[in-house]
This record gives sequence, structure tokens and C-alpha cells, in this order.
Amino acid sequence: MPLHSHIKPGDYLTLLTGALCVVLLTLKLWHGGVADTAVIRSGGKVFREVPLSRDQQIEVPGPLGTSIVTIEKLRARISSDPSPRQYCVRQGWLQQAGEIALCLPNQVSVELTGGQKKYDSLNY
Repeated sequence: MPLHSHIKPGDYLTLLTGALCVVLLTLKLWHGGVADTAVIRSGGKVFREVPLSRDQQIEVPGPLGTSIVTIEKLRARISSDPSPRQYCVRQGWLQQAGEIALCLPNQVSVELTGGQKKYDSLNY
């Protein structure tokens, strides 16, 4: 007996309602707020907290050398880093609260704060 013969019209409605709820909750709860500050850490300690409203480049010392954090148009990124694999540079622009870029070999990170966090990136 085919499986679809056991499913009634009300079952389809229940599945559709459940799928719609999952999509709506994902969009509502996974969307971060607007960021207004970048928290730059070096060696696990806060190096500087800077507003995203002012375009600037910040040199951040680390064990491997200097990383450069660029803040431009209300967003931030690590634009240069001496780490060998360049993962944090390739991550690109951070725009929403809760987003973070980590340069683990050089122990440098940038986290955006303000509004609501998109998600807890350290526990995710």
C-alpha cells in the first residue's frame, strides 16, 4: 500500500503549518540587530572598542605580527593578518551584532556588538 494513501488532507495542512512556523521562527530569531560597536581583542583581552560610525584602520598587535582591522560604512573586517591560512581575512565584512572574525594563530578577534546578537558565536 502506498504511503500517500495513509495521509489525509488535514495531515498535509499540519505539515504545511509546521514548515511555515519553522521558516518564520528562523527568520525572526536568527536575524541579528544593527551593530554599532566593534570590540577588538588581542591575546584574549579587549584591545579597543570602536564605533562603527567612523571609518578607520586599526593596527592590532599579536604574537605573529600586526593585524589590520578596517572599519568602513558601518561594518568591520580584518583586512590583513600575518596568520598562514588567512581564514579571518577571507571571512570578509561583518555587519550584524554578534558576528565575529577570529585570527587564532595571531590571537586577534573582532566582534560586533549593539542591538541584539544574531547568535552566540562562541557557543554555537
